[in-house]
Amino acid sequence: QVQLVESGGGLVQAGGSLRLSCAVSGRTFNRYAMGWFRQAPGKEREFVAAISSSGVTTYYADSVKGRFTISRDNAKNTVYLQMNSLKPEDTAVYYCAADTRTWRTVAAGSGAYWGQGTQVTVSS
Repeated sequence: QVQLVESGGGLVQAGGSLRLSCAVSGRTFNRYAMGWFRQAPGKEREFVAAISSSGVTTYYADSVKGRFTISRDNAKNTVYLQMNSLKPEDTAVYYCAADTRTWRTVAAGSGAYWGQGTQVTVSS
């Protein structure tokens, strides 16, 4: 059973930065494409960023492009989301997702595995 545990959320002022982490259990992390999603109160879950299993390919939602960076450390079974220039509209619960299929599958929201989420709140 694959387990994903997010951490790093918190309260930050607009313009600030946070780095989210998602630790993945198991010995086959380098087989998984990974992604980040978020869900704000009263809104549907939306895609944020995805990364291929090798880390070579990354893909971002237009709303975060140039501000957020997804990366992974296969030796640590962890994927990261570096969030800079945060805005109040970035406030949401952030979830990571994993799948052994492609990063496109993860980006489409069809990942097989999901974490429990971590709250990010950006104050104005």
